Amino acid sequence: MENKEHIATAKGENLSISRKFAVEVTGFIRGRTLVDAKKKMEDVIALKVAVPFKRYHMDLGHKRGSIGPGRFPSKVAKEILRLLNSAEMNAQNRGLDIESLFVSRAVANKGSTQMKAGRFRGRHAKRTHIEIALAEKEKKKTEQKKEKKTK
Repeated sequence: MENKEHIATAKGENLSISRKFAVEVTGFIRGRTLVDAKKKMEDVIALKVAVPFKRYHMDLGHKRGSIGPGRFPSKVAKEILRLLNSAEMNAQNRGLDIESLFVSRAVANKGSTQMKAGRFRGRHAKRTHIEIALAEKEKKKTEQKKEKKTK
């Protein structure tokens, strides 16, 4: 497990978005740098980049390029971009280096269900919990040795 001093998190609970779409988008940004993840989310909102669907892809058409089945879940992308910005601000408050941050953890879970009106049996509203954690990349040993020599 990484050192908690070098991690900044942001959580969104009971967001009114699709859990299946959120699972695909969080898998799309996991492991990316913060700058790259934010750029990808802005491109998804602008319908420039499709999110490849790897799990929930039944009857889903392929998109341009080599990604295979995909969609443009812009509502989910807006919420995740908001959480990325919030995690970035939390990282700044902790004094982390913004340039070396990457998305170490991005998880979407099922939220509480809320009944909505329906003609006969009612419907359940979609709710999703999302957790995003940003971590600093560790410096390589050669960079650490150079820093020690300069001191």
